[in-house]
Amino acid sequence: MEYNNKKEKRQKKILELIAAQPIGTQEALTQALNEAGFPATQATVSRDMRELGLKKMSGDGKGTRYVAGNTGNHTAYRRILSDGILSIEPAGNLVVIRTVSGAAMAVGAALDNMHLSGLVGCIAGDDTLFLAVRTLEEVEPLINELKICLS
Repeated sequence: MEYNNKKEKRQKKILELIAAQPIGTQEALTQALNEAGFPATQATVSRDMRELGLKKMSGDGKGTRYVAGNTGNHTAYRRILSDGILSIEPAGNLVVIRTVSGAAMAVGAALDNMHLSGLVGCIAGDDTLFLAVRTLEEVEPLINELKICLS
């Protein structure tokens, strides 16, 4: 649990830093994080940036800078889910999703990028996904959230 808390705090600090100052490289962001009391390696920062959906944007002739992507818009992900998912079934603290043939990896990538509550990660085959859910109590709410995405 402490790992997720540290990660969440670090990612929140990343968003604060890029909003407050023009940061255009991973090295500069890593240095700014370290100076702010959030020790991190460049590999960690790179993963955080990908998870946060940061984009590079050119600004007023002053080079490029990172900005937060449109993380609130899940329209494309919802489309992938509704087009690809055939069934959702709980299995302990796992959720098994059956998809149309060849769609499991795309559905898994969409789920990973939606940052659903309780979802730890996905393992995708060709037409089946296994979702690891943090606790047994979070399985049903996650399934309900998925069903809302499908409607």
